[in-house]
Amino acid sequence: MYSTLEQKYQRIQQELKAGIIALAGVFLIGTLWYRFVEHWSWEDAAYMTVITLATVGYGETQPLGPRGRLFTIALILMGVISIGYIVNRFTEAVIQGYFQHGIIIRQQRRLMESLVEHYIICGFSRTGRQIAIEFRAEGVPFVIIDSRLESVQIAQAQGYVVCQGDATLDETLFKVGIERAICIVAALPSDAENLYVVLSAKTLNSKIRAIARASTEEALQKLQRAGADAVISPYITGGKRMAAAALRPEVMDFVDGIISGTDRQLYMEEFLLAPGVCPFIGQTLEEAQLRAQTGALLLAIRRANGELIGGPTAETVFMPGDVLIAMGTAEQLRALNQVLGPIRSKKLRRPRKG
Repeated sequence: MYSTLEQKYQRIQQELKAGIIALAGVFLIGTLWYRFVEHWSWEDAAYMTVITLATVGYGETQPLGPRGRLFTIALILMGVISIGYIVNRFTEAVIQGYFQHGIIIRQQRRLMESLVEHYIICGFSRTGRQIAIEFRAEGVPFVIIDSRLESVQIAQAQGYVVCQGDATLDETLFKVGIERAICIVAALPSDAENLYVVLSAKTLNSKIRAIARASTEEALQKLQRAGADAVISPYITGGKRMAAAALRPEVMDFVDGIISGTDRQLYMEEFLLAPGVCPFIGQTLEEAQLRAQTGALLLAIRRANGELIGGPTAETVFMPGDVLIAMGTAEQLRALNQVLGPIRSKKLRRPRKG
């Protein structure tokens, strides 16, 4: 389910429907009684039932005996109970704002159904919140999954698209468009839950890129075996970054400044050289003249077989399936994106200013 709020909204809907069905049943009982027991016409039977249920006090349409009057009393009581129940449910829905919330829920559902090539964040704890901040800064479409109502409310208050549910369940993943997503980030507190998320995501969408959080070295290895494309341990990564900050503070400041944040002047981006699309495949870096055309600096090339070429030379040849890692301003990277085909970056977005 999308949220506890939706559960309440659905409950109110069901209770209103039940009240209306009960009132319709009372109307049918009254009409049938006056028609077949009192032997009135259908018109008189329906009219008597309506004025009885409405308690308008018009009097008997035709004379009634003791049995008919007792039935009419019972009909009035049933009608008052049914109408009172409907009014009570409707009043609660208005006061609690369930109808307005229902509109919001339907809008969010339609938005989730329209998401294509988006990112999924599983867990909105401290790690998930930071990921959401970075995703928003990059301008990529994403949706958040969290089972805790408090986290869902915080995410909604910050303007994120969020789904309340268990990220380890296929049903929840289908609701956020797992089959159309390009990446899922498992940032749940439990290593076991992150493992389930990766397994489920890879089963439902074999092409999706899965990033997972791991608390221990053992969990890291298991997540890799389960098919996670990248596994991040906050403790290991945090320790390495702290050591680097102590030994090479200026380098760390520079790297942090180009890979995250909203007020950057320089960006790092990756571009996939698609066969049959990029005109520079088969050419050397010197022949392509990418730096001269765009101003972007080519830092490294990741070959399709996984080989990483750092600091490519003028003689380095571009091959099909290469991923170019480049650095530059937003305008320079946009220009690079255009001359490469034009094609989109591997993450299907373009860098933009904060």
